[in-house]
Amino acid sequence: MISLVALAANSLAGTNVRVNGICPGLIETDMTKMIFDRAREKGTEARIGQLNPLHRAGKPDEIAKVALFLASDDASYVNGQVLAVDGGLSSSLPVVSTKPR
Repeated sequence: MISLVALAANSLAGTNVRVNGICPGLIETDMTKMIFDRAREKGTEARIGQLNPLHRAGKPDEIAKVALFLASDDASYVNGQVLAVDGGLSSSLPVVSTKPR
């Protein structure tokens, strides 16, 4: 993903086209519905997202807002970037928390 975005952004240089990407974390969608449903049935829903610093799963609108930002004039100087929208999971790896959960 990172290489594809960088290649596309550089290939389109000078065309006024910006290329960016979003790497989402665990988001409750139709694709992940089975994971969430199973956790609810088992009573382990609180454990979903426990590995990321926010200790929760993401919501579709949180990804949508990042996409809207990247498509807006507010991001006019953002190009060739891949944003991790994962509750901080990628920033905490391979760091292991010593805090008890």
